[in-house]
Amino acid sequence: MSSCEKEVVKIGKQLDKMISADDQVNAMDLLQSLKDLPITLEILQKTRIGMSVNSLRKQSKHDEVINLAKQLIKGWKKLLPAQDKKKAEDSDRSSPSSQVSGSGDGNGQDRSFPAPPTNDSVREKCRSMLCNALKVPVEGIEDTSDFQDAEELAGIIEDCIFTEFTDTNMKYKNKVRSRVMNLKDVKNPGLRHQVLTGQIKPEKIAVMSAEEMASDELKEVRKEQTKEAIREHQMAQTGGTKTDLLQCGKCKKRNCTYNQVQTRSADEPMTTFVYCNECGNRWKFC
Repeated sequence: MSSCEKEVVKIGKQLDKMISADDQVNAMDLLQSLKDLPITLEILQKTRIGMSVNSLRKQSKHDEVINLAKQLIKGWKKLLPAQDKKKAEDSDRSSPSSQVSGSGDGNGQDRSFPAPPTNDSVREKCRSMLCNALKVPVEGIEDTSDFQDAEELAGIIEDCIFTEFTDTNMKYKNKVRSRVMNLKDVKNPGLRHQVLTGQIKPEKIAVMSAEEMASDELKEVRKEQTKEAIREHQMAQTGGTKTDLLQCGKCKKRNCTYNQVQTRSADEPMTTFVYCNECGNRWKFC
């Protein structure tokens, strides 16, 4: 990693922290430092600094910060290949705010720098699946002016996943499918909303686990299941009655320990938790 790239990464982290804390005291100094650096297209694509600067531009209420951010983005777009530059310009022209002002404002949809193009049919299909998942309407949200471009985000997410595996193998495909399923889940609109508004960076969702992407409701269910499993394990280890009358459905042995616990109302029968001393299998029945 070159010294310039290291400095850009450092500034990017400071900008992201500044945006999340809504504290832009040193924003001008950081943007000026970026302006003075010899940033190349490769550095832009590796560091995604364009997204950080664009997010700052959208959030800032200071004209000087907004204007300098615009200058940086405009200058960096000149580094794009002709095809990508045309796509960015077409996107700007199609943006409602651009049609009014001629150049995107604080609520505009300026594109950040796209993931490197690919001629791989599998990768293109995966980008399309991710894009469609991001385009699923977010329930309760009518104003989408602060949403980032779904196609752009999908490209970056896919590129990050491909970079991890360097191949379109089964692990790559499974990871893409996991993002797609969670992003388009109608019961988990919060995840989709956070990605579209930049609260969750595309680089982050590319590496998030299924547990991290889950909805709050599902997280709570899993939390309760974990607590119950721990409780069952502790009961089996600390006490209980040994019996050979119960047969384990897994190993078919009759070396078990059981506990009875009143988990429901007093007029309901007790729940019996069984632990197989042979293979560790656990189950319960009423």
